[in-house]
Amino acid sequence: MPSYRLPARLCLAACLLLAPESLLLAGSKANMDAPSSKVVETLCGQEVADPYRPLENLKDPEVAAWYQRESDQAREVLDAIPGRNELIARMHEFDKRRPEKIFDLSITDDDGYFYLKQTPADETGKLFFRQGYKGRERLLFDPATYKSKSGETFVISEVAPSIDGSKVVIGLSPNGSEDAILFIMEVSTGRIYPERIDRGRFASPSWLPDGKSFFYNRMNSADPQDKDRQKDTRVWLHRVGANPATDREIFSRTHNPELSIRAEDIPSVVYDKKSRRLFAFVGSVDPRITAWYAPLESLKKPAIAWKTLFHPEDEVYDFSPTQSDLYLFTPKNAPRFKVLKTPIDRPDPATAVTIIPEPKEATLSGIALTNQGIFYSESINGVHEDLFRLGYDGGKPDKIETPFEAGTLALTSKGFDKPELWAVMAGWDHDFRRFRYDSRNRHFIDETLSSKASYPEYGNLEVREVMVPSHDGVRVPLSLVYNRTMTRNGKNPVLIYGYGAYGNAITPFFSPSLLLWTHNGGILAVAHVRGGGELGDDWHKAGQKTTKPNTWKDLIACAEYLVKENYTSPKHIAINAASAGGILVGRAMTERPDLFAAVMPQVGVLNALRGEQSPNGPVNVPEFGTASDPVECKALIEMDAYLKIRDGVSYPATLITAGMNDPRVPAWQPGKFAARLQEATASQKPVLFFTDYKAGHGIGDTKTKQYESLADMLSFGLWQTGGGEGGNRK
Repeated sequence: MPSYRLPARLCLAACLLLAPESLLLAGSKANMDAPSSKVVETLCGQEVADPYRPLENLKDPEVAAWYQRESDQAREVLDAIPGRNELIARMHEFDKRRPEKIFDLSITDDDGYFYLKQTPADETGKLFFRQGYKGRERLLFDPATYKSKSGETFVISEVAPSIDGSKVVIGLSPNGSEDAILFIMEVSTGRIYPERIDRGRFASPSWLPDGKSFFYNRMNSADPQDKDRQKDTRVWLHRVGANPATDREIFSRTHNPELSIRAEDIPSVVYDKKSRRLFAFVGSVDPRITAWYAPLESLKKPAIAWKTLFHPEDEVYDFSPTQSDLYLFTPKNAPRFKVLKTPIDRPDPATAVTIIPEPKEATLSGIALTNQGIFYSESINGVHEDLFRLGYDGGKPDKIETPFEAGTLALTSKGFDKPELWAVMAGWDHDFRRFRYDSRNRHFIDETLSSKASYPEYGNLEVREVMVPSHDGVRVPLSLVYNRTMTRNGKNPVLIYGYGAYGNAITPFFSPSLLLWTHNGGILAVAHVRGGGELGDDWHKAGQKTTKPNTWKDLIACAEYLVKENYTSPKHIAINAASAGGILVGRAMTERPDLFAAVMPQVGVLNALRGEQSPNGPVNVPEFGTASDPVECKALIEMDAYLKIRDGVSYPATLITAGMNDPRVPAWQPGKFAARLQEATASQKPVLFFTDYKAGHGIGDTKTKQYESLADMLSFGLWQTGGGEGGNRK
């Protein structure tokens, strides 16, 4: 089923010797040259000290020099950790086992396949086309051929084929910035039209049926440090071959004042070919859709008369149209989700009919419509999924046996009028595979596009799923992956990964590079903490705003469980998370510094109270709260790891990273946390702060950069946890 969630919905080791003492001490002393000032504010009745406020001014020469010095020092230490280079070499060796990796697939109704492909020789994906699954492929575009005067590295960040597949919009983003430059290619000839559209971070091109025009969103500023760059973005209609300066404004706060759109909301317009309707959206990270609709013919009028489709109070999280109905995915009065049906000409969620009721124990995790019926998946604790089919006329659903026990199951189709259904499946120890389901013969046909690869070194993995009681008695899913030869002796190095935000579930995935942690007794643990979506909508809301402490307390409970069960001990535990997961590991560390040996927040939210002062901050208010509300302000202070650091505490070894081109979490968030931690810690353990000047949030990184970043995290974690001591090393 086509998803109409908004684009703004914002988101390892071989044998390793211990590093020498000289490295252990490097980076651990307080860095007294970090620019600081005596900033104290009174917020929601509390005095809040912010001594490293000057680090927010990334354009200040003194501040810029500090970031560079910290980065250089961290790079020197990380590069010298024994075993790091061997990890990178192993990752490249894994990569060579797969002749080609295919991802970001789009399939048109006439079976045109558009996808990115990467070979072992490629740093990033190239755009290819083939007609049908077995068609002969053709290279459409190699981003390495796109050059700029500043020497930036570009990746393909947008691929939007026209409805008939005759043209495709390609978006290129430099150095991890996610700021796409859009251009149009004619597929049959490879001709590239002359116009360029910049500032397309949330572009989401949507073609009209004429194949000559499309909608797109454009930011109002190209400056990544302009805190208002995402405010009042607009949707435009572009005609192929025209000057973008002449594009028609279609939808925005200023263009549609009658709709009460907020400046921080991200607008988008989509043409749906199945229902021949236009859908307009505004949104943030709030999963509740706010939308309007209009007939395609309304484009002929000077202004579109939009009709209300969904209010946030309707709690519609996703929907799929047919010619006559809308199928709604909602948690309203059903925390584990249900599917409703309402007429497309008179949509009304309040009177919609329940088609798929809320599961009694599992969570409804996805649906797809085909001409063979409604297919849907149910997830148990976010780590096991079952597949079902329901006829449009109702009746009892059929359970469909999958080729293997799927931990992750993602469904796609061409819509209600086509027979095709695809399911991508994976597990902690099962590589991703793509299957087409043959409804008539009731069996799956393997249509995996990527080359298959063998990893015999992981043939002895054991996966254990447990439920851990948290601080309030709520049971939290914890996934454990390790080699069967591992013994519970309290000395195994453990890497706990988590996230816990936006209702996003961490479902099982297979990563040969990450699984290198399981060598020599290592245990990979994934904590499915509250704030995620593993157990439905209530699980998300139980780790949001004022309930956010549950997120890091769940992680602490998981670590304590591993110690209690003699898997490990505090001096062997490393924790890692990225982005919004910075709150998770930052607060777990500041609340229980005694429980962890290493903490590794990557491009993390570590100064949540100041989040609204960044370009991407206002759009995240629905998830974390606003400082202008007294209750939510106190919640932000509580989840702010930077503000919770205390002088004289022995904090764990810490590796903190940032991307200077990050449009989601500005470098000053991790930067301020690093400076304060270096000043306060009494442990003499390293506090490293590395800023990548040619990267952003990790989205769009080259392959080499991905491997280097992963090797930094793994080698640092293994160095600080003992890297397999305790009789399990070989």
